[in-house]
Amino acid sequence: MTDSERTRSADVRFADLVANPEPLTGLLVTRGPVAWRPVVTISAMHLGALAALIPSTFSWGAAAMFPLFWWIASGLGMYLGYHRLITHRSFKTSKFIERSLATFGVLNMTSGPVSWAGIHRLHHAESDGDHDPHSPRHGLAWSHILWGIHGRSDGRRRRAITRDLAKDPYFLWLERWYLLPQSVLAVLLFGAGYWATGTAMGALGYVIWGVCVRTVFGWHTVWSVKSAAHAWGYRNFHTDDESRNNWWVALLTFGEGWHNNHHAQQRSAAHGMRWWEFDPTWWTILLLERVGLAHSVVRPKLDRLDPHRGRRRSSGAQAEHEGPEGIDSP
Repeated sequence: MTDSERTRSADVRFADLVANPEPLTGLLVTRGPVAWRPVVTISAMHLGALAALIPSTFSWGAAAMFPLFWWIASGLGMYLGYHRLITHRSFKTSKFIERSLATFGVLNMTSGPVSWAGIHRLHHAESDGDHDPHSPRHGLAWSHILWGIHGRSDGRRRRAITRDLAKDPYFLWLERWYLLPQSVLAVLLFGAGYWATGTAMGALGYVIWGVCVRTVFGWHTVWSVKSAAHAWGYRNFHTDDESRNNWWVALLTFGEGWHNNHHAQQRSAAHGMRWWEFDPTWWTILLLERVGLAHSVVRPKLDRLDPHRGRRRSSGAQAEHEGPEGIDSP
C-alpha cells in the first residue's frame, strides 16, 4: 500500500465517529464517545477567533498581540518548553526557567505538561503502531483533531512514562489549573486594551487577537505536526513509522516540522539537520547555552545523515532506536 493509500483508506468522518464509538479496527487506542468539554472549548475558541472580523474590535495594537503571544505560548512554551525540554530532555536549565516555560506552555490550552508529555512519549514509543494515540493510519482528520475528542489510550502507561515529571509539584499544580494562566492573560489583555483604546470593543480586540486567534492558530499548527508531518514530505532517515520532514509545517511551528529527523534522533535539541532546515527553537537553545542559561545540550548526530537522502523517500540505513522517553536504548 502506498503512503497516500494508507492515509486515505482509513479516513473517517466526524459523523461516523460520533455514531459508532467502537474500538478502531486493529488498534488498541479506542474510539470513545464524544468528550464534550474539549468540543465546547474548541468550538468557543474558534467562535472567538471569528470575532476578529468585527471592525470595531480591530486595532494594530490588538493585532500585535497575536505574534507576540504566539511566540511566547507556542515558540517558547510548547515547542521549547513542553517538547524539547520537558518531554525529551534535550537540554538542561534552571528550575525557574523550566517552570516558566511550562507556564507559557499551558497558554495553549491543550493540557498540563505531564499529560502532554505522556501522550507525546507514548506516540514516540508506538509511532504509527497499535498504541499510537494519533496516527494518520485512521485518516488525517483523526490525527489532526478527532483523536483529542474521541481517543482513549492507555492511561496507566502514560503515567508510568511520566513518573519523572510527576515529581515536580508545580507541574502537578499546572495539571489541575492549566486554564488559569490563560484566564489571567485574558483579563490583563482586556485591561491593556482598554488603556490603549479607551473603549470596551477595542479592549475586547486585544483579547480576541492575543487569546482566541492566537490559540486557534497555535492548535492547528501543532496538530499539523501530528497529521501533515506524518503524511507529506521527505525523509533523511529510514524509521519504522511514517514521519516526514515538512517545510511548511516547520515554518509554522518554529522548526517542529522536521519530524523525520526528530523521530530518528528523539533527544536531539536540533530538529533541522540540513542547512535549509529552518529551526528557530534550536537557535533559541543555542542562545540560552551561549549566555549560560542552558547546558548539557544534546547535539544531533549529523554523521548519520545519508548524503543521498533528503527530498526523496527511498530507504536508507536504519535510524537509531530510542526509548519511549526519548532516551537512547542500550
